[in-house]
Amino acid sequence: MNTPYVVDAHTHTLASGHAYGTIREMAAAAKTAGISLLGITEHGPGIPGTCHPFYFLNLEAVPRFIDGVEVLHGCEINVLEGGQLSLEERYLRPLDYGIVGIHRQCYRDQGVEGNTDNLIACMKHERVFFVSHPDDDHTPLDYERLVEAAKAYHVALEVNNSSFGKPEGRRLHHRENYRKMLALCKRLRVPVIVSSDAHDPSAVGTFDAARQMLREADMDEELVLNVSARRFKAFIGM
Repeated sequence: MNTPYVVDAHTHTLASGHAYGTIREMAAAAKTAGISLLGITEHGPGIPGTCHPFYFLNLEAVPRFIDGVEVLHGCEINVLEGGQLSLEERYLRPLDYGIVGIHRQCYRDQGVEGNTDNLIACMKHERVFFVSHPDDDHTPLDYERLVEAAKAYHVALEVNNSSFGKPEGRRLHHRENYRKMLALCKRLRVPVIVSSDAHDPSAVGTFDAARQMLREADMDEELVLNVSARRFKAFIGM
């Protein structure tokens, strides 16, 4: 697990309302960190202070390459109760990819089965390719069902580096949950994506804690999308 990671596909800028860098500052940080492919994935509706959905319709104004770093655009879309996406279809279609995730700011725990049902329902959308931070027992998941669904619907599961640095109590049992998830991903040959979830340029390309978790799990590098921009883009059909 020593191959450099050249993709950081889950990051946020000022537009998300609680992050602190511009797109160009994030790209400059990516270049310094050795990241050649940077995904900007602002929060979708439901997170306090995030951008209006119209923001996602004008991303063609942003250069695809900034100082040698290729920029892709996605959205971290909220899973809503009832298995609905928080971003309407017309705003999702122009994006390079969607990430779906449960955020307690706009979601009430439905129990293991209900949470898993809702997340899987959102994974079925053809523009959704990733699940963000599926690691928190504040909204527990059935990992066997989750990994099976990821395989069925061509979705990669994220190991989120920022989960390892949260204050005590913000995330519950994330290490144990990643161990379960990664063991199942290995067995069922389901890809994973390692992300910084950077909300500031200083965190772009920061993967140390997540990489250590993959080492502990003896994860097969063939299942890690970060090692190649070509591998990542092929996964999302680019």
